[in-house]
Amino acid sequence: MKKKKIHKIRESSAEYGSSEIVLYKASDGRTELEVNLKGETLWLSLNQIASLFGRDKSVISRHLSNIFKTNELERNSTVAFFATVQNESGRVVERQVEYFNLDAIISVGYRVNSKRGTQFRIWATNVLREHLVKGYTVNNRRLKELNQAIKLIADFAETRNLSGNEATALLNVVKDYSYALDLLDDYDHQRVKTADLSRIKAIPVTSDEARRIIGTLRGQFKAGDLFGREKDGSLPSSLENIMQTFDRRELYPSIEEKAANLLYFLVKNHHFVDGNKRIGAALFLWFLEKNKSLYRSDGSKRIPDNALVAITLMMAESDPKDKNILISVVVNLINKKQ
Repeated sequence: MKKKKIHKIRESSAEYGSSEIVLYKASDGRTELEVNLKGETLWLSLNQIASLFGRDKSVISRHLSNIFKTNELERNSTVAFFATVQNESGRVVERQVEYFNLDAIISVGYRVNSKRGTQFRIWATNVLREHLVKGYTVNNRRLKELNQAIKLIADFAETRNLSGNEATALLNVVKDYSYALDLLDDYDHQRVKTADLSRIKAIPVTSDEARRIIGTLRGQFKAGDLFGREKDGSLPSSLENIMQTFDRRELYPSIEEKAANLLYFLVKNHHFVDGNKRIGAALFLWFLEKNKSLYRSDGSKRIPDNALVAITLMMAESDPKDKNILISVVVNLINKKQ
């Protein structure tokens, strides 16, 4: 049996946002297409349109030329070039391929095969409706998370008599996290370019490393014997938890998620008689450093020291039910673009 060639379309220009592939199968069962859903419309290449309507590529090309020539549709708003990875004679190559949106596809359909065109339009309308509902749901979830985060930060500020530096740090956390509002707006207008999380293989912090760092901190802070003294030998569990897998999948797949959960576990699990917050923050920074994620390309820290102090204090005094939103705050702060 001949192996089907797979054409993968990767994200291209920010103008159309990110894409997903939806499978279209004609009612006769003979035509199957991988349709690109991007920027609130559907896109097909010239070859795919020819396959959809059962016509030669030159016929489709001629109709498209006439559609643009007579100004029935504007070329700039209905045509886009996407980077497409395809198999050519056993070689995998990437080419910029011309794609046409739903308006252009339907216009061609009316000219060459109105029945097929109508079937595709009905299918496309349902797909786009589902896509919009999904987008609305995602936006609502993001907005809810953002409101929870800001409320959590505000409540923390109210319950503490903050010094000037602490208040400033807390304001910075709010400011840095609120960039998600801009992401929401970008998502609504299909401009969003999702900031990729670092999914490289993580290097864990070992128990021996952690204890050496604690010894260094004890000298640095001129702390007493109680600083960093382990209560019950449970420290390794927090260090190992972030590396857990289930069914061969990592529970915390990115460096950012591992780091945020490490900070939370170390601060909340009270492994030490004294120094839980300082040790948690130090091991969090060391984990990021080991995994080349502590600094941005310009040399600045991903989380400024005063913001780390604020978020560590919040974690220490937080209700366990707020864990997920605190993790979300830290992940977003680590991954915030400048």
